[in-house]
Amino acid sequence: MSEARTQRSFFDQYLGKLRHVAEIIDLAPEVVEILSKPKRTIIVSLPLKMDNGKTRVFTAYRVQFNDARGPMKGGFRYHPDVNLDEVKTLAALMTLKTAVVNIPYGGSKGGVKCNPKEMSRRELEVLTREYAKALAPFIGPDIDIPAPDVNTDAQVMAWFLDEYNKVVGKVVPGVVTGKPLSIGGSRGRGEATGRGVFFIGLEAASKLNVSLKDARVSIQGFGNVAFNAAKFFYELGSKIVAVSDSKGGIYNPDGLNIYKVMEVKRKEGSVTKYSEAEIISREDPLTVDCDILIPAALEGQITEKNAGNVKAKIIIEGANGPTTPEADKILSEKGVFIVPDILANAGGVVVSYFEWVQNRMGYYWSEKEVNDKLKTIMANAFNDVYEVSKKYNVDMRTGAYITSINRIVDAMKSLGWI
Repeated sequence: MSEARTQRSFFDQYLGKLRHVAEIIDLAPEVVEILSKPKRTIIVSLPLKMDNGKTRVFTAYRVQFNDARGPMKGGFRYHPDVNLDEVKTLAALMTLKTAVVNIPYGGSKGGVKCNPKEMSRRELEVLTREYAKALAPFIGPDIDIPAPDVNTDAQVMAWFLDEYNKVVGKVVPGVVTGKPLSIGGSRGRGEATGRGVFFIGLEAASKLNVSLKDARVSIQGFGNVAFNAAKFFYELGSKIVAVSDSKGGIYNPDGLNIYKVMEVKRKEGSVTKYSEAEIISREDPLTVDCDILIPAALEGQITEKNAGNVKAKIIIEGANGPTTPEADKILSEKGVFIVPDILANAGGVVVSYFEWVQNRMGYYWSEKEVNDKLKTIMANAFNDVYEVSKKYNVDMRTGAYITSINRIVDAMKSLGWI
């Protein structure tokens, strides 16, 4: 989570973009109002007896933003900085993300204000089960489907599912996604976001006549999304010239061996221990010489202070909100082609959708089927947004907002909301 901007300003940025799009496509004021306010906000207090015998009370949230296009979808996170404004903003962006890739969902988000790094496994399990019990009346496979997010994983989803099943008195695997394979998870889910970033890279490179073989790719981050994106570009023949983690970055203009870098990180705790590269700061991958930049770490990393130094022709936003509006303007004036987060990193929610579909029909696809379907959806979404951006003569971020908002408006009209 970034300290680069307050969570209040994060929601203000969403509202600013919404109003900008409203002017371009002449949205009615009531539509803007609906898309400015969540449908439902749930705030609960979760008392938990800690291992030391004392009881602590944790504040938990679930914001269900809009369900015009279908059940709401969004992860939940465990983090000490969780607050209502952040959760509300992320729920709004999930509403746009599911619409831009044209899957039949609305958007939601959740979180518990806690520090999971200071909690035992038992404490995390009990907290998860209390959260599931509190949310049970408001969620379900036809209402709102949670998923993993920051500091929550397949194990947390399994605990959540088990507690929900107890509350409702039956087994409902489709109530959450991102589950272990053994209880209804989908093949391909772990790599889905990074693979989606790669598929978007294929489409962007094709449109801009950039050859990905020997293309120089710089990646800020080296977590799940960053590593998987790096792996797919590397296997295609691209040169991964820089990566970073929380302790710093590494740079080699001749390219890094991604698998060796990951081996070093796993053994020694940081990419900076890799010997065949120059050590740089964790921000430096944003401004090294490269053809494609993938910010896949935190919010608010490309700002008005460093945007002028970005050398990439293409930026694919693997992280949520890595580019500030001020930086967006600078990069746009420089002619940088930016694929926005709500499109670029939607691979995870697409495969979550596949998991939900498989749960509901009780039949499970091979990993190849999942990956082929993901590629089709990501390619179609990219081309839809590209065509809209050309039609309105706007950048890809604005094009993505227009595409998603038009789809949400069409659904609201059909339902008689507007």
